[in-house]
Parts: sequence; C-alpha cells; structure tokens
Amino acid sequence: MKSFTAILRKNSFIVLTVCLVFFIISGCRSTTITPVDNSDAIPQTTDKATNNNDNNKEQSTSSEKDSSKTETTKVETTIQVTKPSTTTPKGKLTVHYIDVGQGASQLIQTPSGKTLLIDGGNNDDEQLMVSYLKKQGIKKVDVLIGTHPDADHIGGLDAVVDAFDIGKIYMPKVSSNTKTYESLLTSIKNKNLKVTTAKAGITIDLDDQLNIKMIAPVKSYDDKNDMSAVVKLTFNKNSFLFTGDVESGSESDMINNGTNLKSDVLLVGHHGSNSSTSQSFLNAVNPTYAVIQVGDNSYGHPTDNILKRLQNKNVKIYRNDLQGTIIFTSDGTNIKPSVSEWKYTSTAKKEASSQNSDTTSTKNESSTNTNTTSSTKTETKTETKTEANTNVYYKNCTEVREAGKAPLYEGDPGYSTKLDRDKDGIACEK
Repeated sequence: MKSFTAILRKNSFIVLTVCLVFFIISGCRSTTITPVDNSDAIPQTTDKATNNNDNNKEQSTSSEKDSSKTETTKVETTIQVTKPSTTTPKGKLTVHYIDVGQGASQLIQTPSGKTLLIDGGNNDDEQLMVSYLKKQGIKKVDVLIGTHPDADHIGGLDAVVDAFDIGKIYMPKVSSNTKTYESLLTSIKNKNLKVTTAKAGITIDLDDQLNIKMIAPVKSYDDKNDMSAVVKLTFNKNSFLFTGDVESGSESDMINNGTNLKSDVLLVGHHGSNSSTSQSFLNAVNPTYAVIQVGDNSYGHPTDNILKRLQNKNVKIYRNDLQGTIIFTSDGTNIKPSVSEWKYTSTAKKEASSQNSDTTSTKNESSTNTNTTSSTKTETKTETKTEANTNVYYKNCTEVREAGKAPLYEGDPGYSTKLDRDKDGIACEK
C-alpha cells in the first residue's frame, strides 16, 4: 500500500511537472505570437504601453514618409532648375543706327520679325526714313518712340506715321510749340492713334525673347534733353542702351535710381556733347561698343573729351558721319557690327574735321550755284547772329530764363544755334 502510494505520488509529481512544462511552453508561444496577431489591430488595443509603443512606431513611420516626401521634393526642384532653358535664342536681332546727319534714328528688328523705331532724324529726312524702312521690308512699325521733341530726333516721324501702320507710340510728357512737333501730333491724330507717356518703369512688350525697359526719364526736368526717353534692350546675353539726348542730370538720376545700366552697345548721348556721357555714367554702362549719331555741325560734336573718355575705357567707337549707317547683328550671345571700328587719335580727329569741312564746302558750293539769293540771306543771318552774340552771351537756357529773355528769336541779342537745339530759329522755348 505504501509502495502504491509512493508510486502514485511519484507519478503525480511527474504529471504535474509535465503539465507545468506544457503550461509554460503554451504561455511562451502565446507571448511570442501576440504582437504578430495584433499588428493589424493596433488602434483597437487598450494596452497603454503597447499603444504608446505602437504610436511611436507610427510616428517614426510617418516621419520616414515625410522625410521621403521632402527628399523627393528636393530632387524634383533640382531637376526643374537644371532643365534646359526654354528661352534659348532663336533668330537674330538687328539694330540699325541710321545715318540721318546731325540727328538720330535707330531701327530695331526683333528675332520674331517685329519692329521698333526710336526717333526719325530731321525734317528733311522724311523721305529717307520712309525709303529706308521700306527697303527693310517693313509694313508696320509695332512700337514708335520719340525720345523728346527736338526736330533732329522727331523731324521725320510724321512721314513714318503717315506711311506705315503704327502700333504703340511712346513720347515723354514734354511739349514744344515748334511746327515740327505740331506736325507729328497732327499725323498721330489723323490716324486716331494715342500717345503713351514715356517714363522710367515701363516695360515694352514686343517680342518674347526680348526684355525692353524704359529707364528714363526718372522724374521731370526743365531741360528737354534730360526728358529724353532712355531704353534698354536685352536679348539673352546681349544688351543695347538707347539714350536720346539725355544729359548728365538724368544720367545721375538713373545711377542713383539703382538701374542696371550695364550694356554691350551704347548710343552716346546727345551726339557726343560734353553735357552727356559723364564718366560715372560711362563706368556704369561699361560698353564694348559706342555709336555716335552725328553729322556736319557747328557744335563741335563729338567733342575731344568724350572721344578720349571712350578711348580710355577701350570702347570701340562707330560714327555715322564717317561710316554711314551702322548695323549691329546679335544672336543673343555674339554681336557683329557691319563696319570696322573707328580709331580715335589726334590725327583721326583732324581728318574727321577735314572731311566734314569738305562736305560742308561741297554743300555750300552747290547751294551757291543753285540759289544765289538763298546764299545771300544765309550770309545776312550769319552777320546778324555774330553781332548779337558779340554783345550778349548766355551759357544755357536756364540763364536766358532767369534773365527773362526766353524765348530768343534768331537775331535777338544772345541768340545762338547752341541754344536753338531744334534749329527752328527759336531758342529756349518754354
């Protein structure tokens, strides 16, 4: 009996041991499997510790996803920046500095075939302007700019308005009582066209490949020259600056206005007068090429000071009076002038003066042969001017106005062709 009881106890111990082992093994399996079984039902669990851990996992996963998105965005942005430019230059830009004698006119033909005309020479250049434009195959002037009312800049524009379709017209807010100015306004009115005020800050929409901005006048000036519309045209890497008769006052304001004046080609202001192309302005523009639109004149244009200033900066000089019409062609990267540069030296200056004198002499002889009466009148006028200028001298129109003598008429004391910029016989018009 004792032996059976001992065996039973022994077996019971074994059974209990086996059961305990089985229970432990079953419990371990349950613990090991639980995270896998509940992985699809994390939001439903009520175990705070497990919930926190799972939330941490979610936050980590979310953070990784966000990081992945950020990295993707950065890559996409980089790809956009490094994509080839869609504004690769197509076609060519052509800029004509038309020989209109002692005056100014520039014709711009854009890569897409549009036309911009800045100024139109003197009154006697009307037929020249119309013929020149027609030879270029132009039927419409998309944008027309009269930089300021002086006759040597707008004299031929009335004929252009009459002969061609005209798009938009820009002129500064400054008037003149000359017949030349009135004639232009009449032509504009007859075609029911409107004039937009030319001033700094205007962007001219002409060609998608070009950036054309008007950078002056920055403000109002008493001097009509400083009221000149100044235009900067950029075609990819190349740029051109058109200055009218702008003088040092407006030049300073453009610089102080923070305007980016850097340009490859500069139209020298006011035909090479000392009153324009100041050293600070030239430094700001820093051109490779400079064009001087000038003809036979009694003003001394272009002056030695300006020529030396350009030479000292190694700027290549081109002149209408010695080289005729000058054309620049640009593909957006390279600029090619139609003629070789004119080299400035003291000898070259004398030769240029000699050439101008010969031209003047020829013109005078022709005039004398064809019209003696006209020649006599000219001599009489010259004598009258000399007498008047000997007695009274005014440095500029400001002095004339301060003296209460404006306007001065030809033959009046103090009248001079220097003060009569548009050569209409009236100086310092109000």
